[in-house]
Amino acid sequence: MLTETYFSSVSGPPIANNTAIAKDAGIYEHTLHPSHSTPTTFKKSSVPRSCLAVSETHVFAAQDEKSTVHVYSRARGNQEALVTFQERIGSVLLQDDVLFLGTQEGRVITCTGRQVSTPTCHVQAVTCMAATPFHLITGSDDSNINVWSIPRLLELDSTIEHEPERTLSNHRAAVTSVVVSQSVNPDTNICISASKDKSCIIWNYQHGVALRTLLFPSPVSCVCLDPCARAFYASSEDGSIYAVELFAEKPLLGPQSAEENSTAIQVSSAFGAVPQEAGAALCLSVSYDGTILLSGHPQGQILRWDLSNRADSTELANLNASVTNLVFVVPLPSTRPTKTVTVVKPFLGSRAYNFTAQLTSDLTGSDTRFRKMLNSRGIPSESLEQAILALQQPVSDGIGDQDLRTENEELWEIVNEQRTLQKMTLQRYVEAKSASSR
Repeated sequence: MLTETYFSSVSGPPIANNTAIAKDAGIYEHTLHPSHSTPTTFKKSSVPRSCLAVSETHVFAAQDEKSTVHVYSRARGNQEALVTFQERIGSVLLQDDVLFLGTQEGRVITCTGRQVSTPTCHVQAVTCMAATPFHLITGSDDSNINVWSIPRLLELDSTIEHEPERTLSNHRAAVTSVVVSQSVNPDTNICISASKDKSCIIWNYQHGVALRTLLFPSPVSCVCLDPCARAFYASSEDGSIYAVELFAEKPLLGPQSAEENSTAIQVSSAFGAVPQEAGAALCLSVSYDGTILLSGHPQGQILRWDLSNRADSTELANLNASVTNLVFVVPLPSTRPTKTVTVVKPFLGSRAYNFTAQLTSDLTGSDTRFRKMLNSRGIPSESLEQAILALQQPVSDGIGDQDLRTENEELWEIVNEQRTLQKMTLQRYVEAKSASSR
């Protein structure tokens, strides 16, 4: 069985004097399988909602009502850096190696080795963010959702204006949560937004079309999406948790849907009810296989919901403070040639900086071509000899090249015939015109 790991964060003072909880602990690393445990804690953090991001090597946590981000090293288990910004941070998101920050002033800050800030495209605080490799989606207290192009945000040209590609504005109250599928097809990729206006909207965010509006009995505080985008889960302020199937017997989306896209659907039956002593869930997260749902609550509980048999919740942990974030770590991360050692603090403006990384492949084994090139000075002589021989050899005339050459010759014959016909027509026209003028 794979070991599943997730991170949680808390905010605010301890609820009770509990000596079993580590002092000053603000971020926890938990192991879900095969048995639940908490092997690592990170101290001196008070993390608000939507302000925790985790990579393979580091943890990024914005601080409550502050303009600072704490960076922790997962390998060493300590705080590596403290980065200060000019505005208070309202949300944090990590996409690949790029850290995105949403500010209380309505800006989006892009952090790589350099720091790029957008104009105030939201008139109020950015409360939530979601991303694919190509798009960033931001939700705000101003009830709007902006869709950004990530390549454009990472553009090196300082004269480029950073503006959203489009704005989605169907909500009538503050946007509390937004999630997005990882599809790259413009016709099928969706995002789901939740709002205090008691609605969730399913969008085709690239086309700017609202595919379905769902109405709930009370305001929705947070949502999370199934890894395969088959369903989403929502927590409302009255303590209910809802499971909304997108492609059930009566699908909400697609050509098999019974209602028109403009028809709002009322969601009334809850998937589960949170115990009254725990309080309404502030955050939700689904495991990588879509079988377990975790919820964090203001009284410190982390509850587990089994989605396979729809059983009642069980308590995994009590952190003795308001649980604000739950983030699952991908158990099978993608293979990368390098591994980040230290985080580069972003700098506002142009500046040279050093980036330190480790090679993840083993160079002590066979004498590979890469190792020879790495250990040689300049360009290796073997590579130069191969390049010179490649230039001296004639171009191979394969079957594919011969077919292309034959097709090209046939096209040129047609072009030459058309030119001859055009020349003869023009000549007859000139002769006829000269005869008429006599």
